[in-house]
Amino acid sequence: MPITYVIPDLHGRRDLLDRALAEIETHRAGENATLIVLGDYVDKGPDSRRVIARLRAGVAPGLRLAMLKGNHDALMVAALRGDVAMANWMTKGGDTALASYGGDVADVPVHDIDWLDGRPLWHMDAHRIYVHAGVDPALPLTQQDPVLLMTKRYADDDASGHDAGEGARHVVHGHDRHADGPLLKQGRSNLDTYAWKTGRLVIGVFDNALPGGPVELIEITAPPAP
Repeated sequence: MPITYVIPDLHGRRDLLDRALAEIETHRAGENATLIVLGDYVDKGPDSRRVIARLRAGVAPGLRLAMLKGNHDALMVAALRGDVAMANWMTKGGDTALASYGGDVADVPVHDIDWLDGRPLWHMDAHRIYVHAGVDPALPLTQQDPVLLMTKRYADDDASGHDAGEGARHVVHGHDRHADGPLLKQGRSNLDTYAWKTGRLVIGVFDNALPGGPVELIEITAPPAP
């Protein structure tokens, strides 16, 4: 069956990313598949630079890759380009991201900034919409507020998906951490398990031929953050 794998918020945890990619290779066993990474590559955890480097390097043949933009990625870009105060980024985990580059703004390569800025805000297939934080269920994707796509927080009991004249689709997102997650609802799947802190990352496995949530979950563990 054609499969899509989804990795949620990494926040500088290169160790979890490496383990996740290895598990995906084992799981797909040479079959073609899609991998979607939901954004928030940077901040909080220790290895933002190395997370970006690994994703920029690409993945194994046969794995189609889509890497979305999260609010922390957008904030890092804005701070380094002078569009928001540097202190705003520093207090939201940017201090560790900058430290991964050596601690000096001048040491952050322009190509990393441009790469983060160039990430798309959403990805859609026949049955699902993949996005960092969430969607307005009543608006077509082309009319969505970009900030909302990266910052929306659903109520825990909100089971809405997306159906705005484009066909009903399940929404797959991260952003809103649930250490005991993932949080799986009829219309949406929140895969963010606070992985950078807990050391527990959950990969969603979706059957491209079937609507709805994941058909399987792959759990990756590593030591928690101090």
